Amino acid sequence: MAHAELAQPPGGMTPDVTRPKGWLTSLERILGTLVEIPVAILVVAEIAILFAGVVARYGLHRPLVWSDELASILFLWLAMLGSVVAFRRGEHMRMTALVATAGPRMWAFLDVVATCAALAFLLMVVAPSYEYAYEESYITTPALQIANSFRAAALPVGISLMIVFAFLRLLRHGQPKTVLMALGTVVAIMGVFWLAEPFLRTLGNLNLIIFFVGVVALCVFAGVPIAFGFGLAIFGYMALTTRTPIMVLIGRMDEGMSHLILLSVPLFVFLGLLIEMTGMARAMVAFLASLLGHVRGGLHYVLIGAMYLVSGISGSKAADMAAVAPVLFPEMKKRGAKPGDLVALLSATGAQTETIPPSLVLITIGSVTGVSIAALFTGGLLPGVVLAITLGMLVWWRYRGEDLSHVKRATGSEIGKAFIISLPAIALPFVIRAAVVEGIATATEVSTIGIVYAVLAGLLIYRQFDWSRLQKMLVDTACLSGAILLIIGTATGMAWGLTQSGFSRSLAAAMTGLPGGAATFIAVSIVAFIILGSVLEGIPAIVLFGPLLFPIARLVGVHEVHYAMIVILAMGIGLFAPPFGVGYYAACAIGRVDPAEGIKPILGYLLALLAGLIIVAIFPWISIGFL
Repeated sequence: MAHAELAQPPGGMTPDVTRPKGWLTSLERILGTLVEIPVAILVVAEIAILFAGVVARYGLHRPLVWSDELASILFLWLAMLGSVVAFRRGEHMRMTALVATAGPRMWAFLDVVATCAALAFLLMVVAPSYEYAYEESYITTPALQIANSFRAAALPVGISLMIVFAFLRLLRHGQPKTVLMALGTVVAIMGVFWLAEPFLRTLGNLNLIIFFVGVVALCVFAGVPIAFGFGLAIFGYMALTTRTPIMVLIGRMDEGMSHLILLSVPLFVFLGLLIEMTGMARAMVAFLASLLGHVRGGLHYVLIGAMYLVSGISGSKAADMAAVAPVLFPEMKKRGAKPGDLVALLSATGAQTETIPPSLVLITIGSVTGVSIAALFTGGLLPGVVLAITLGMLVWWRYRGEDLSHVKRATGSEIGKAFIISLPAIALPFVIRAAVVEGIATATEVSTIGIVYAVLAGLLIYRQFDWSRLQKMLVDTACLSGAILLIIGTATGMAWGLTQSGFSRSLAAAMTGLPGGAATFIAVSIVAFIILGSVLEGIPAIVLFGPLLFPIARLVGVHEVHYAMIVILAMGIGLFAPPFGVGYYAACAIGRVDPAEGIKPILGYLLALLAGLIIVAIFPWISIGFL
């Protein structure tokens, strides 16, 4: 899961880190615009290329042999320039739950440390990235017959632009003393590691703990963006403990970020923004409210159902919650619901719907483990229903005495009218799934069908299409996608380091040797991924541990799709569980609720989710019965 909201500390506290400095501010704004315009064009180009590929292959029976290749070339540019936009905005994923409790002054200092740490990584990899792009010039692409350096050049260009914005941010900082202290802190830590190189080379695989646990934990808990924390860890490990050229790290980042199946990430993010802008989400919620609004706890059931439906469209939890909460929360508050309970249930539904296609985590699992995306999409529907039932049972218990004497029950004609209005919106998840199952489009291409459908529905049916918002939506899509993809790139480098060290073989031996076989393996995985989900979030945790654990699941007799559902739901619980789960703070930001208000009510919802997860784990049929 990736959210722009996660870059801000909980409670709305933001450090006063910069002050306007005339020409510096103007320069940053001009450079930002020069990046945002092409990145918006790239999103549109990807949609057009992939949709043209679908039409040519399925409609005209004349496949475009170059479409996937061109889409792949542009995708790396989209990922890197999107990362630049996210860096400029300060919207790379980071965990701020701990540093925000240290007070405004310390938070401001650590925020500058985070910038300096990111800058250090970028400066160390910029030269190898240019070298990598030069080496790729000797490779010619098969369909377009152009040098592969046209694609690989995205890496040094993106890294260089992030370096520029990092320097501009430090120059614009209002307190030079703070900047110098932060720079000194980062340089001192790096100096200690450099001096310790001879000692580190004697430690063997203990370096995995030092770098992949120690360095990553230090960076994550200090508020350094996760992508750069991963990058510093794998760079330090390779540079100080191995003789592997750093260009290999750039190659692994390229491999992780440019996997074509991941192109569905920006496209589904954009689709999520579209359904909110065109009023499709509002239409679905209005229909559900007309059905259940008069029932005790009815709008809470509507929230659960609406998140299920919307998650089947957008694939982005931030987009899901942003589409549903503004529509439902005002009416729910009028009926006496407490803001803390609302944000607690919103968080719980975020975890509940993690397996519903086209979830970005499902797509990531398919890309890094080789499990069929279509099978994951099919297997993810029923586990979400099971968790919705357990949440619904808790809602029934909590609101069994709700006073609804002032609520008017919708008439049959009102329900029918709401259903007809919502029908095009409700049909969209089924259109998307049918396109994949029937072979009309791949899991990557199907998002373009959803986008075209949503645009036509907004223009022709709902007559709600704000053209003025389009550029911002395209840039926001690239920004969020860049933040996700940079994490995947650096995490792919870490996963390569774990594999090369032999750790994966040791882990496989330990996990397969656990007493109790599959049941113990599943129980250990649930605990591990709840913890990982709260610290790393779903996508980086999957990229790091998916290639290691899924083969073990096969060895102990656990079906891959069943294991995927267990892992995703466990991570979802961790992601939305306070105090560390950053998804919880995203829900609070979207619902405009103080995080402290939701801590108590969310405990019951988390227990309901855990009960549902245990049911899914015990009965594999729930995940694989329809495969």
